[in-house]
Amino acid sequence: MKKLLPCLALILSVLLTGCQRPEEAVPPSTLVPKDKMIRMLVEVHLNESRVEGTKLRPDSAQALFNQLQKDMFWRFEISDSAFWQSYRYYAVHNKDLDEMYGIVLDSLSMRKVRMQTMPKP
Repeated sequence: MKKLLPCLALILSVLLTGCQRPEEAVPPSTLVPKDKMIRMLVEVHLNESRVEGTKLRPDSAQALFNQLQKDMFWRFEISDSAFWQSYRYYAVHNKDLDEMYGIVLDSLSMRKVRMQTMPKP
């Protein structure tokens, strides 16, 4: 259930933008640059992981996730609407999103390896 809402949001955004051809998609005026978007996507996945690790009830977990996302948007100085508009734009350009998620997955994998190799206190 915890992953359901973010997954549904991703699927819905892809479906809504899938009707446009990539060359027809106009970038939003608040387009988040790719490098910043990648860092934010890494943070989104880390937030999901943090929330899943808490074993909270679904409503509490969703509230925690929403707060973590709000904090992330504040730290990156990006509005949630700018993030989602940018995400939809990059989703229309499948190649862009594929490249970005390749980097996101590499970043998350490197973090996992670092955490596993850290000496235990």
